[in-house]
Amino acid sequence: MALLSKKDANLIKDPLADNNPITIQVLGICSALAITAELKASVVMAVSVLFVLGMGNVAISLLRNIIPSKIRIIVQLIVVATLVIIVDQVLKAFAYELSKTLSVFVGLIITNCIIMGRFEAFALGNGPWRSFLDGIGNALGYGIILVIVGFFRELLGSGTLFGFPVLGNPIDKTGLYAFGYENNGFMIIPPAALIVVGIIIWVQRSRNKALIEDN
Repeated sequence: MALLSKKDANLIKDPLADNNPITIQVLGICSALAITAELKASVVMAVSVLFVLGMGNVAISLLRNIIPSKIRIIVQLIVVATLVIIVDQVLKAFAYELSKTLSVFVGLIITNCIIMGRFEAFALGNGPWRSFLDGIGNALGYGIILVIVGFFRELLGSGTLFGFPVLGNPIDKTGLYAFGYENNGFMIIPPAALIVVGIIIWVQRSRNKALIEDN
């Protein structure tokens, strides 16, 4: 017997491509622009959102029948803020330098429209297991885009991946730099992230014409 039904599996698969929260729903763009200059920061942010959205969806689902509708947004904010504080403290304890790099952006997970949107649109109307799958799926869809954007921005902008040189040494002119290659400084500023996301959207819609909106 399959662990997941087809309907449950789609909760994870759909956000990875045809219903991606960044490229299709156009949510969470701010962090995609702000923290993807380095691949390491992109991965940590992706994992952080995976934890917050997965656990947050479960918490909201468990509380859905006892939350008064008039204060549901406040309850959702309390749940996500608690989870974000846990993430922030773990980063400060085990990756302090990276926590300083991400700084305010970890706190801004609280207002990430992907998280609040899934709480409101899915967790409030479904059980804990399906809500967990929905949270994991949307977080993975978000994280994949962050990692792709971070990969190209760090590689082309700094010539490194996870801080390690992969194209050679630009000072000693080794590797690609020996042939006249230079890092593209534009790639490490936020507008470059928007361009990379735009290219991803173009590729995605080129492969699946059903995603192209009618004028």
